[in-house]
Formats: sequence, structure tokens, C-alpha cells
Amino acid sequence: MEHRNNITEFILLGLSQKKKVEVLCFFLFVLCYTAIVTGNLLIMVSITCTPLVTQPMYFFLRYLALSDLCYTSTVTPKLITDLLATKKSTSYSGCMTQLFTMHFFGGIEVFILTAMAYDRYMAICRPLHYTVVMSRQRCDLLILASCVGGFLHSFGQFVLAIFLPYCGPNEIDHYFCDVYPLLKLACMDTSKIGFLVIANSGLMGLVIFVVLVMSYGLILYTVKSYSAESRCKALSTCSSHVTVVVLFFAPLLFIYIRPATTFPEDKVFALFYTIIAPMLNPLIYTLRNTEMKNAIKKLWCLLRESKRNRLKNIPACH
Repeated sequence: MEHRNNITEFILLGLSQKKKVEVLCFFLFVLCYTAIVTGNLLIMVSITCTPLVTQPMYFFLRYLALSDLCYTSTVTPKLITDLLATKKSTSYSGCMTQLFTMHFFGGIEVFILTAMAYDRYMAICRPLHYTVVMSRQRCDLLILASCVGGFLHSFGQFVLAIFLPYCGPNEIDHYFCDVYPLLKLACMDTSKIGFLVIANSGLMGLVIFVVLVMSYGLILYTVKSYSAESRCKALSTCSSHVTVVVLFFAPLLFIYIRPATTFPEDKVFALFYTIIAPMLNPLIYTLRNTEMKNAIKKLWCLLRESKRNRLKNIPACH
């Protein structure tokens, strides 16, 4: 404990040491974060205010949008403010809090994606049992299980990091606090802890990714016997899920499935699952989804009608 208290704050080296690059990234990430907030809120409100909320697929999509918003908000606002800051620092407690919350919401997102794959598998491969299996109670339990799974995952990462002795240096070569950069700062042999991190993040992500690939493989095998119209509809829905899964898991596995070490490229790959994927998810799920586009149009019409009614109720000036 005495050694650990030697470090009261960490210095984040950020994305780049070049000021021009940081200024450019500032404006870019402000636009990205605005798109993330707008897009995910639009999905959440559109589903909540329309009958789509009764369908399991959109029930899960609403929570996926919420987890996306919370997940990126643990990293992106801090990154944006740091891009214009002279000293990019974070307190010891702030660093550990960011580590916990980021892995918590990231874990929830991983398990919700798994629940969505299960929903599509039941809808396409077991259609006669779908309404019974995917009841609202079952959907609520899957969301609860996703939160519990996310908590257990993040708590494991948090425990591994918080009990390490940090006695200097205190510079983290990243734009947020994560386990591997912190392992480099610990003044002890962290090789065994590195294997625990791989087991907690890398192997967990790999197993879930393999399960997702297998489930979509079964779906592709099943839709071969469908009519051309039904096959196109099923593939259109599943293609959105597959795109989101690849965008999220590919960079995540690159970082966490290898031995505990860091590369300069890690920052670029981390951008994919912390900013780019949460920004693209709303577009992926709406551009090729007729029901979502209709729900957004309906929401827009309701807002216009509400505004028109408010204007009618305003008394005229005499």
C-alpha cells in the first residue's frame, strides 16, 4: 500500500504529440461524439415511442444504443478535453473509475450482442418456438444477465489493476486508462497478471466471437431453404448484426488476445471500439432497416404535430 500511494495521478500521453494533429482530432471527435449522442438517442426514443419496443430484436437494440452511449461517454469526453489541454492528467481514483466503467459498459455491450444473436437464431432457425422462448420476461432476464456479466468482467479487471503497486513513472502511453498500459507502470513482475487479463478479456472475447460466428453460420445454413424474399429479409437483418460484431470484436481481439504488451497501433485500434463503432451502429441499424426508418419518420411526424399544436394554443397578440 505504501508503494501504491507514491502515485497520486497519471499523465496520459494521448493520441499524438503533435499539436496540429491534436487540434484536428479535437474537431473530428467533437463531430463524432455529437453523432454518437444524436444517433443513439434517436434509436432509443424511436423504439420507445413506437410499437417496435414490443419486439425482442428492437428491445435489445434499444439497450445496445444505451450501452453504446454510456460506453463511449466513459472515454470520449475526457479525450476531447485532453486534446486541447497542455497537461493531460487524471487522478489515481479517476483512472481506476474509468477503467471499471469502460469495461463494465463494454462487457454489457458484448453480452447484449450475444443476446441479439440468440434472438435472430431463434427467429430464423426455431420460428415455431420464437414467441414462447423470447418472451418479455426472458428478454428482461437476458438484459439483467448482460449487466451481471459486464460487472463481473469489469470487477475482475479493476481488481487486477488496483492491487498493483505504482511507484513511478506515471506516464500512460494511451488516451485512456486501460489494464495493459497500467501493467507497464507497475513496479513488480506482471507476467502472471498479464495471463489473467488475457483470460478475462481476450479469451472471453474470443469465445463469445466464436459463438456469434457459429450462430450466424447456422442462420446462413437455415435460410438456404427459404424463399428468395424471406431469405433476403433474414440476411438483411443479420448483415447489420454481423457488421457491428466485426467492427467491435476485430480490434478488441487484436489488443486483448495477445500477451500483456502494448504497441503504438493500439491507440488506433482502440478508436474503433470506443468511438467509431458506437458512431456507426445507429447508421448500420437504420439505413438497411425499413422498420427503424418508419419508426423514425413516425417520431418526426409526432414531434411536428406536437409543435403545431403548441403554436395553435399560443394566444394571439393584440
